[in-house]
Amino acid sequence: MRELPYPTVQKPYGRALLELARRRDDVVCLSGDLTRQCEVDLFRDELPDRFVHAGMAEANMIGMAGAMAREGLNPFVHTFGVFATRRPLDQIVNAVAYPNLPVRLIGFMPGISSPGGPSHQAIEDVALMRALPNMTVIDVADAVEIDQVVPLIADHPGPVYLRLKRGEIPVIFDDDRRLSLDEAHVISSGDDVAIFTNGMLLSASLAAASVLERHGVHAAVVNVPVIKPLDVDTVVGVARAARAVVTAENHTIIGGLGSAVAETLAEAGLGRTLRRVGVRDTFAEGALTSPYLFGRYGLSTQDVIDAAWNALDHSGEPPAAPVAKVEAGEYSPV
Repeated sequence: MRELPYPTVQKPYGRALLELARRRDDVVCLSGDLTRQCEVDLFRDELPDRFVHAGMAEANMIGMAGAMAREGLNPFVHTFGVFATRRPLDQIVNAVAYPNLPVRLIGFMPGISSPGGPSHQAIEDVALMRALPNMTVIDVADAVEIDQVVPLIADHPGPVYLRLKRGEIPVIFDDDRRLSLDEAHVISSGDDVAIFTNGMLLSASLAAASVLERHGVHAAVVNVPVIKPLDVDTVVGVARAARAVVTAENHTIIGGLGSAVAETLAEAGLGRTLRRVGVRDTFAEGALTSPYLFGRYGLSTQDVIDAAWNALDHSGEPPAAPVAKVEAGEYSPV
Protein backbone atom coordinates (compact mmCIF):
# COMPACT_ATOMS: atom_id res chain seq x y z
CA MET A 1 0.00 0.00 0.00
CA ARG A 2 1.15 3.51 -0.75
CA GLU A 3 1.13 6.32 1.79
CA LEU A 4 -1.00 9.47 1.70
CA PRO A 5 -1.20 11.60 -0.32
CA TYR A 6 -1.52 9.25 -3.26
CA PRO A 7 0.00 10.00 -6.67
CA THR A 8 -2.49 10.29 -9.53
CA VAL A 9 -2.58 9.32 -13.18
CA GLN A 10 -4.77 10.30 -16.11
CA LYS A 11 -6.81 7.95 -18.30
CA PRO A 12 -5.76 4.57 -16.88
CA TYR A 13 -8.98 3.00 -18.15
CA GLY A 14 -8.58 4.38 -21.65
CA ARG A 15 -5.04 3.03 -21.87
CA ALA A 16 -6.04 -0.37 -20.47
CA LEU A 17 -8.91 -0.75 -22.94
CA LEU A 18 -6.72 0.23 -25.87
CA GLU A 19 -4.04 -2.25 -24.81
CA LEU A 20 -6.69 -4.98 -24.59
CA ALA A 21 -8.05 -4.11 -28.02
CA ARG A 22 -4.57 -4.27 -29.55
CA ARG A 23 -4.40 -7.91 -28.45
CA ARG A 24 -8.00 -8.90 -29.16
CA ASP A 25 -9.84 -8.21 -32.40
CA ASP A 26 -13.23 -8.97 -30.83
CA VAL A 27 -13.16 -5.88 -28.58
CA VAL A 28 -15.34 -3.03 -29.85
CA CYS A 29 -15.96 0.34 -28.23
CA LEU A 30 -19.26 2.25 -28.09
CA SER A 31 -19.56 5.83 -26.85
CA GLY A 32 -22.69 7.73 -25.90
CA ASP A 33 -21.42 11.15 -27.00
CA LEU A 34 -18.98 11.31 -24.06
CA THR A 35 -15.89 9.99 -25.80
CA ARG A 36 -13.20 12.20 -24.26
CA GLN A 37 -14.95 12.28 -20.90
CA CYS A 38 -14.89 8.47 -20.77
CA GLU A 39 -11.25 8.20 -21.89
CA VAL A 40 -12.10 6.34 -25.12
CA ASP A 41 -10.78 9.06 -27.40
CA LEU A 42 -7.59 6.99 -27.21
CA PHE A 43 -9.46 4.01 -28.69
CA ARG A 44 -11.21 6.13 -31.32
CA ASP A 45 -7.99 7.70 -32.54
CA GLU A 46 -6.05 4.42 -32.95
CA LEU A 47 -8.81 1.92 -33.82
CA PRO A 48 -11.58 3.90 -35.56
CA ASP A 49 -12.91 0.85 -37.42
CA ARG A 50 -13.92 -0.71 -34.07
CA PHE A 51 -15.30 2.50 -32.55
CA VAL A 52 -19.00 3.39 -32.67
CA HIS A 53 -20.23 6.87 -31.80
CA ALA A 54 -23.81 6.14 -30.75
CA GLY A 55 -24.78 9.71 -29.87
CA MET A 56 -27.05 10.67 -27.00
CA ALA A 57 -29.25 7.64 -27.59
CA GLU A 58 -28.28 5.30 -24.78
CA ALA A 59 -31.18 2.88 -25.18
CA ASN A 60 -30.28 2.35 -28.83
CA MET A 61 -26.60 1.99 -27.88
CA ILE A 62 -27.48 -0.84 -25.48
CA GLY A 63 -29.47 -2.56 -28.21
CA MET A 64 -26.54 -2.30 -30.61
CA ALA A 65 -24.18 -3.71 -27.98
CA GLY A 66 -26.49 -6.67 -27.40
CA ALA A 67 -26.61 -7.39 -31.12
CA MET A 68 -22.83 -7.18 -31.39
CA ALA A 69 -22.43 -9.62 -28.50
CA ARG A 70 -24.77 -12.08 -30.24
CA GLU A 71 -22.44 -11.97 -33.25
CA GLY A 72 -19.39 -12.90 -31.18
CA LEU A 73 -18.00 -9.43 -30.49
CA ASN A 74 -16.99 -8.12 -27.07
CA PRO A 75 -18.65 -4.69 -26.74
CA PHE A 76 -17.57 -2.12 -24.14
CA VAL A 77 -20.23 0.59 -23.70
CA HIS A 78 -19.26 4.00 -22.29
CA THR A 79 -21.16 6.90 -20.78
CA PHE A 80 -21.82 8.43 -17.37
CA GLY A 81 -23.27 6.09 -14.75
CA VAL A 82 -26.77 7.57 -14.82
CA PHE A 83 -26.97 7.26 -18.60
CA ALA A 84 -25.52 3.75 -18.54
CA THR A 85 -28.09 2.40 -16.07
CA ARG A 86 -31.06 4.59 -15.20
CA ARG A 87 -31.95 5.84 -18.67
CA PRO A 88 -31.71 2.55 -20.65
CA LEU A 89 -32.76 0.14 -17.89
CA ASP A 90 -35.41 -1.67 -19.93
CA GLN A 91 -32.99 -2.24 -22.79
CA ILE A 92 -30.34 -3.57 -20.36
CA VAL A 93 -32.89 -6.03 -18.99
CA ASN A 94 -34.18 -7.32 -22.32
CA ALA A 95 -31.20 -6.94 -24.67
CA VAL A 96 -28.35 -7.77 -22.28
CA ALA A 97 -29.18 -9.27 -18.87
CA TYR A 98 -32.03 -11.62 -19.79
CA PRO A 99 -30.10 -13.23 -22.70
CA ASN A 100 -26.96 -13.16 -20.47
CA LEU A 101 -24.75 -11.57 -23.11
CA PRO A 102 -21.12 -10.46 -22.60
CA VAL A 103 -21.73 -6.71 -22.74
CA ARG A 104 -19.52 -4.49 -20.55
CA LEU A 105 -21.32 -1.37 -19.31
CA ILE A 106 -18.83 1.25 -18.13
CA GLY A 107 -20.38 4.00 -15.99
CA PHE A 108 -18.21 7.02 -15.23
CA MET A 109 -18.81 9.64 -12.50
CA PRO A 110 -20.33 7.36 -9.82
CA GLY A 111 -22.36 8.58 -6.88
CA ILE A 112 -22.15 12.26 -6.03
CA SER A 113 -18.82 12.92 -7.72
CA SER A 114 -20.58 14.91 -10.47
CA PRO A 115 -21.16 18.68 -10.44
CA GLY A 116 -24.34 18.13 -12.46
CA GLY A 117 -26.77 17.49 -9.62
CA PRO A 118 -29.46 14.77 -9.59
CA SER A 119 -29.65 14.47 -13.38
CA HIS A 120 -25.99 13.39 -13.52
CA GLN A 121 -25.39 11.79 -10.11
CA ALA A 122 -25.49 8.00 -10.18
CA ILE A 123 -26.50 7.40 -6.59
CA GLU A 124 -28.68 4.35 -7.35
CA ASP A 125 -26.84 2.63 -10.21
CA VAL A 126 -25.45 -0.20 -8.07
CA ALA A 127 -28.91 -0.91 -6.66
CA LEU A 128 -30.40 -1.08 -10.16
CA MET A 129 -27.71 -3.35 -11.54
CA ARG A 130 -27.56 -5.54 -8.42
CA ALA A 131 -31.24 -6.33 -8.88
CA LEU A 132 -30.73 -7.79 -12.36
CA PRO A 133 -30.13 -11.53 -12.73
CA ASN A 134 -26.84 -12.42 -14.49
CA MET A 135 -25.31 -8.97 -13.89
CA THR A 136 -21.89 -8.63 -12.23
CA VAL A 137 -21.37 -5.26 -10.47
CA ILE A 138 -17.90 -3.82 -9.84
CA ASP A 139 -16.59 -0.62 -8.22
CA VAL A 140 -12.79 -0.37 -8.32
CA ALA A 141 -10.74 2.01 -6.21
CA ASP A 142 -7.58 3.04 -8.05
CA ALA A 143 -5.51 2.94 -11.22
CA VAL A 144 -3.92 -0.41 -10.37
CA GLU A 145 -7.32 -2.08 -10.05
CA ILE A 146 -8.54 -0.35 -13.22
CA ASP A 147 -5.60 -1.69 -15.21
CA GLN A 148 -6.38 -5.23 -14.06
CA VAL A 149 -10.17 -5.16 -14.21
CA VAL A 150 -10.37 -4.47 -17.95
CA PRO A 151 -8.92 -7.81 -19.15
CA LEU A 152 -10.71 -9.64 -16.33
CA ILE A 153 -14.16 -8.47 -17.39
CA ALA A 154 -13.33 -9.09 -21.05
CA ASP A 155 -13.20 -12.81 -20.26
CA HIS A 156 -16.31 -12.81 -18.06
CA PRO A 157 -19.07 -14.92 -19.65
CA GLY A 158 -21.98 -12.59 -18.80
CA PRO A 159 -22.80 -8.88 -18.56
CA VAL A 160 -20.80 -6.56 -16.31
CA TYR A 161 -21.44 -3.10 -14.89
CA LEU A 162 -18.23 -1.28 -13.95
CA ARG A 163 -18.20 2.03 -12.04
CA LEU A 164 -15.24 4.34 -12.68
CA LYS A 165 -14.10 7.63 -11.20
CA ARG A 166 -13.48 10.31 -13.81
CA GLY A 167 -10.44 12.60 -14.00
CA GLU A 168 -7.32 12.18 -11.90
CA ILE A 169 -7.20 8.61 -10.58
CA PRO A 170 -5.27 7.81 -7.40
CA VAL A 171 -2.64 5.07 -7.25
CA ILE A 172 -3.36 3.49 -3.86
CA PHE A 173 -2.04 -0.04 -4.30
CA ASP A 174 1.44 -1.27 -5.10
CA ASP A 175 1.99 -3.11 -8.36
CA ASP A 176 1.76 -6.48 -6.61
CA ARG A 177 -1.98 -6.00 -5.98
CA ARG A 178 -3.93 -8.79 -7.71
CA LEU A 179 -7.58 -8.02 -8.33
CA SER A 180 -10.01 -10.95 -8.16
CA LEU A 181 -13.60 -11.08 -9.35
CA ASP A 182 -14.27 -13.82 -6.79
CA GLU A 183 -12.66 -12.65 -3.55
CA ALA A 184 -12.83 -9.47 -1.49
CA HIS A 185 -9.50 -7.97 -0.46
CA VAL A 186 -8.73 -7.97 3.28
CA ILE A 187 -6.30 -5.06 3.65
CA SER A 188 -6.00 -5.05 7.43
CA SER A 189 -7.30 -7.05 10.38
CA GLY A 190 -8.97 -5.80 13.53
CA ASP A 191 -11.23 -7.19 16.22
CA ASP A 192 -13.15 -4.02 17.11
CA VAL A 193 -14.81 -2.90 13.89
CA ALA A 194 -14.88 -4.25 10.34
CA ILE A 195 -15.06 -1.60 7.60
CA PHE A 196 -16.30 -2.86 4.23
CA THR A 197 -15.75 -0.38 1.43
CA ASN A 198 -14.85 0.11 -2.24
CA GLY A 199 -14.39 2.65 -5.00
CA MET A 200 -13.98 6.28 -4.03
CA LEU A 201 -14.55 5.54 -0.32
CA LEU A 202 -11.61 3.17 0.06
CA SER A 203 -9.13 5.99 0.67
CA ALA A 204 -11.40 7.56 3.30
CA SER A 205 -11.84 4.20 5.00
CA LEU A 206 -8.09 3.59 5.12
CA ALA A 207 -7.52 7.05 6.57
CA ALA A 208 -10.30 6.50 9.12
CA ALA A 209 -8.82 3.16 10.19
CA SER A 210 -5.45 4.81 10.75
CA VAL A 211 -7.00 7.46 13.00
CA LEU A 212 -9.03 4.89 14.90
CA GLU A 213 -5.94 2.73 15.48
CA ARG A 214 -4.15 5.66 17.10
CA HIS A 215 -7.09 5.95 19.51
CA GLY A 216 -7.19 2.31 20.53
CA VAL A 217 -9.78 1.04 18.02
CA HIS A 218 -8.57 -1.89 15.92
CA ALA A 219 -10.28 -1.76 12.53
CA ALA A 220 -10.30 -4.34 9.78
CA VAL A 221 -10.56 -2.80 6.32
CA VAL A 222 -11.95 -4.91 3.51
CA ASN A 223 -11.95 -3.67 -0.08
CA VAL A 224 -15.01 -5.11 -1.87
CA PRO A 225 -14.63 -4.22 -5.55
CA VAL A 226 -17.15 -6.86 -6.65
CA ILE A 227 -20.49 -6.05 -5.04
CA LYS A 228 -22.34 -8.74 -6.96
CA PRO A 229 -21.69 -11.61 -6.66
CA LEU A 230 -20.55 -10.73 -3.15
CA ASP A 231 -17.77 -12.71 -1.49
CA VAL A 232 -20.02 -13.93 1.31
CA ASP A 233 -17.39 -16.07 3.03
CA THR A 234 -14.97 -13.17 3.50
CA VAL A 235 -17.69 -10.76 4.63
CA VAL A 236 -19.01 -13.17 7.24
CA GLY A 237 -15.56 -14.25 8.38
CA VAL A 238 -14.23 -10.73 8.91
CA ALA A 239 -17.47 -9.52 10.49
CA ARG A 240 -17.58 -12.49 12.85
CA ALA A 241 -14.16 -11.52 14.23
CA ALA A 242 -15.29 -7.94 14.98
CA ARG A 243 -17.71 -6.37 17.44
CA ALA A 244 -19.32 -4.01 14.91
CA VAL A 245 -19.52 -3.43 11.15
CA VAL A 246 -19.33 -0.26 9.03
CA THR A 247 -19.93 -0.02 5.29
CA ALA A 248 -18.74 2.96 3.26
CA GLU A 249 -19.68 3.66 -0.35
CA ASN A 250 -20.29 6.52 -2.79
CA HIS A 251 -23.90 5.47 -3.38
CA THR A 252 -27.21 5.62 -1.61
CA ILE A 253 -27.24 3.45 1.50
CA ILE A 254 -30.27 1.73 -0.04
CA GLY A 255 -29.52 -1.20 -2.31
CA GLY A 256 -25.74 -0.92 -2.60
CA LEU A 257 -22.78 -2.34 -0.71
CA GLY A 258 -24.32 -1.54 2.68
CA SER A 259 -27.47 -3.44 1.79
CA ALA A 260 -25.50 -6.37 0.38
CA VAL A 261 -23.46 -6.67 3.60
CA ALA A 262 -26.57 -6.28 5.78
CA GLU A 263 -28.37 -9.04 3.86
CA THR A 264 -25.35 -11.30 4.14
CA LEU A 265 -25.02 -10.82 7.91
CA ALA A 266 -28.74 -11.37 8.43
CA GLU A 267 -28.81 -14.57 6.38
CA ALA A 268 -25.77 -15.86 8.25
CA GLY A 269 -27.54 -15.21 11.56
CA LEU A 270 -24.66 -12.97 12.61
CA GLY A 271 -25.78 -10.25 14.97
CA ARG A 272 -23.51 -7.21 14.69
CA THR A 273 -24.19 -3.52 15.07
CA LEU A 274 -24.11 -2.04 11.56
CA ARG A 275 -23.59 1.54 10.45
CA ARG A 276 -23.78 2.52 6.77
CA VAL A 277 -21.81 5.46 5.40
CA GLY A 278 -23.22 6.70 2.12
CA VAL A 279 -25.77 9.05 0.63
CA ARG A 280 -28.82 9.08 2.84
CA ASP A 281 -32.28 8.83 1.24
CA THR A 282 -31.94 12.12 -0.64
CA PHE A 283 -30.97 13.71 -3.91
CA ALA A 284 -27.82 15.85 -3.79
CA GLU A 285 -27.06 19.30 -5.08
CA GLY A 286 -24.33 19.88 -7.62
CA ALA A 287 -20.93 21.37 -6.81
CA LEU A 288 -17.69 22.14 -8.60
CA THR A 289 -15.70 19.75 -6.41
CA SER A 290 -16.46 16.31 -5.03
CA PRO A 291 -14.78 17.07 -1.65
CA TYR A 292 -17.52 19.58 -0.89
CA LEU A 293 -20.20 17.07 -1.79
CA PHE A 294 -18.57 14.31 0.24
CA GLY A 295 -18.53 16.53 3.31
CA ARG A 296 -22.04 17.83 2.69
CA TYR A 297 -23.61 14.39 2.27
CA GLY A 298 -21.70 12.31 4.80
CA LEU A 299 -19.05 10.50 2.75
CA SER A 300 -15.93 11.90 4.40
CA THR A 301 -13.18 10.32 6.47
CA GLN A 302 -14.75 11.91 9.52
CA ASP A 303 -18.06 10.23 8.74
CA VAL A 304 -16.38 6.81 8.63
CA ILE A 305 -14.66 7.54 11.96
CA ASP A 306 -17.92 8.70 13.51
CA ALA A 307 -19.78 5.62 12.26
CA ALA A 308 -17.20 3.25 13.78
CA TRP A 309 -17.10 5.18 17.07
CA ASN A 310 -20.88 5.15 17.30
CA ALA A 311 -21.19 1.48 16.35
CA LEU A 312 -18.85 0.58 19.20
CA ASP A 313 -20.85 2.82 21.58
CA HIS A 314 -17.72 4.64 22.71
CA SER A 315 -18.21 7.55 25.07
CA GLY A 316 -16.84 10.99 24.34
CA GLU A 317 -16.28 12.71 21.05
CA PRO A 318 -14.82 10.62 18.22
CA PRO A 319 -11.28 11.53 17.15
CA ALA A 320 -10.93 14.15 14.42
CA ALA A 321 -9.82 13.30 10.93
CA PRO A 322 -6.67 15.11 9.84
CA VAL A 323 -6.95 17.88 7.28
CA ALA A 324 -5.23 16.64 4.15
CA LYS A 325 -2.86 18.91 2.27
CA VAL A 326 -2.78 18.02 -1.40
CA GLU A 327 -0.45 19.32 -4.08
CA ALA A 328 -1.04 19.21 -7.82
CA GLY A 329 -0.97 15.62 -9.02
CA GLU A 330 -1.83 14.21 -5.61
CA TYR A 331 -5.01 12.71 -4.16
CA SER A 332 -6.16 12.45 -0.58
CA PRO A 333 -9.49 11.52 0.99
CA VAL A 334 -11.86 14.22 2.17
